[in-house]
Amino acid sequence: MPDRKTFVIVGGGLAGARAAEELRTAGFDGRVVLVAGEPALPYERPPLSKSYLAGESPAADARVHDEGFYAEQEIELLTSTRATALDTAARAVSLSDGSELGYDRLLLATGAVPRRPPIGDGRVLRSFADADALKAAIRPGTRMVIVGAGWIGCEVAATARGLGADVTVIEQASAPLERVLGPRLGAFFADLHRGHGVELLTDSGVASIDAGAVRLADGRTLESDVVLLGVGVAPDTALAEAAGLDVDDGIVTDELLRTSAPDVFAAGDVASAWHPRYGRRVRVEHWDNALAQGAAAARSMLDLGEPYEKVPYFFSDQYDLGLEYVGLHDPGDEVVIRGSLDEARFQAFWIGPDGRVTAGMHVNDWDAIESIRTLVDQRADRDALDHHDAVR
Repeated sequence: MPDRKTFVIVGGGLAGARAAEELRTAGFDGRVVLVAGEPALPYERPPLSKSYLAGESPAADARVHDEGFYAEQEIELLTSTRATALDTAARAVSLSDGSELGYDRLLLATGAVPRRPPIGDGRVLRSFADADALKAAIRPGTRMVIVGAGWIGCEVAATARGLGADVTVIEQASAPLERVLGPRLGAFFADLHRGHGVELLTDSGVASIDAGAVRLADGRTLESDVVLLGVGVAPDTALAEAAGLDVDDGIVTDELLRTSAPDVFAAGDVASAWHPRYGRRVRVEHWDNALAQGAAAARSMLDLGEPYEKVPYFFSDQYDLGLEYVGLHDPGDEVVIRGSLDEARFQAFWIGPDGRVTAGMHVNDWDAIESIRTLVDQRADRDALDHHDAVR
């Protein structure tokens, strides 16, 4: 007899869609319900700031699965539907259409929401709708102000320059991506964007955003046609918090992605998961983590799981520059560069206090990522870098 248990997945992003797929791949023959808040089929978000925003790829290219997949796999996809309440004692989820779903096991893949500092109205970029509105607003000569020089801010700045906009980026730190990559590489990205015509205002803050103007903390005013807030995201923990789950910078899980509630799991941007390699909880907001962690959570829901030990990985594209990063470094780790910053073709490694490689990255050296990954996976010592393949 088939297993008629009901597994519910809340969250229609990459992690949720991959979990639904993995349940079927692993042989689960019960009911699978995927609750997706947006009207679109589940999709991947990286194109929103790059190829989709630039008009170089259609929405269909970002879909996790094609339109027929969910029906073929007997996955009940509820689009434009939000989970409004979770009762872990009754094992039930209330939905925005007024219905209620009982579950045997539940996955929370609710993702993250853009931060909106109290400085006035500005656009954010998290959905197709956001990208469509932003795309419609950008024309040659559009005066665009981007608040925040993190990954979204930098990628949108590059895309908007390609569309002919006049772009100003405002960053509180001394350089773009400084909080992530450190001052030396932050300076490299500052030169990159300035070299492509971006006005970059570092060590700067925003006091207010008004119609047609952005007022800086030092009193200066910038005229603007469109303002994008790129100041990061926060894990979407509202449903979990209201249900009484443990929350601490995300939904707290063990190494099998189990939360503090029986038969409830979490994955993707929202999961603050215990990571055996690092001996602490780690929350990762990148595409690769959603891809892998969603599938891992599905296996744990089926009691087939193993400790989630995947090393973080992310990529970015800005202008004609591409990079890939693997690992997890601390702010105090030493940075070692192999190759040429001036030629924008190099590898960077982070070395911890014990002399071991904690993370590695390449810029425009596309054959290097596997060897970099090996050094990170093996926790190679500093001497191993001397025998590592040079930048090609």
